[in-house]
Amino acid sequence: MIVKEEFLSRLRKIFDLNLYEVKVWTALLSRGVSTAGELSNISDVPRSRTYDILESLEKKGFIVLKLGKPIKFVALKPEEVIERVKKNLVVDAQTKSKRLEQLKGDDVLRELGILFTQGIKFVQPADLSGSLRGRQNLYNHLDMMIREAQKSITIATTSDGLNRKLEVLMPSLEKAKKRGVKIKVAAPINQGNLKIAKEFSKVAEIKSSENVKARFMIVDGQQLLMMLLDDEKVHPNYDLGVWINTEFFAPALEQLFELAWADMKPVNKVGK
Repeated sequence: MIVKEEFLSRLRKIFDLNLYEVKVWTALLSRGVSTAGELSNISDVPRSRTYDILESLEKKGFIVLKLGKPIKFVALKPEEVIERVKKNLVVDAQTKSKRLEQLKGDDVLRELGILFTQGIKFVQPADLSGSLRGRQNLYNHLDMMIREAQKSITIATTSDGLNRKLEVLMPSLEKAKKRGVKIKVAAPINQGNLKIAKEFSKVAEIKSSENVKARFMIVDGQQLLMMLLDDEKVHPNYDLGVWINTEFFAPALEQLFELAWADMKPVNKVGK
């Protein structure tokens, strides 16, 4: 059996399998039913590892063990594998989420909190900075900053960025508003995102930044997260941002934002 390395690599990423697992799985797909020994020969996976790999694939829902002797394994239709993998992911996510939720009142969390509190005493505010790669990591950090906000949140984003942020950040923004946090959002508003902009107006003062293209968020005039790349030209996995905790630069950028804010058009006047 000859399967291109590129195809195997794609399968590994899609189904979260290691190299041996994907080799044995595709070998079984090509046969329908087979023994471990046969699969070892076809896939070029060491015989000593083949049984472990088959057991792993069975647990993940990719194959079925056939009763009888010699022991054989049955391939499932790819469509069925996808459904089983999806269900397993949901169950696994729910289990892990429940486990993490239980940590809130656990000694483990208290111990971790003590370690962090003691360690943070020795860190200068300016040292609390770092780079973030990948749009999901950026959104996770934005969400954390919003949840920590006490006074103000200032967001500048792109037209497409406004659409994405509604789904990702709205729950935390709603809670921030209930805490009395003042929220401002600036983005180019057009017919493609006007409905989204009006949704944002429920929790924030929002204006159209027609002549300004920027991606950043400032929280409490102290924390700043700047996205460095044009979201129209970069793949989400390679998006890049810099987070800094600075009482010097963040207020200065916020003042510049306020100057531009005065000339921006409110969302209810867009298109008029």
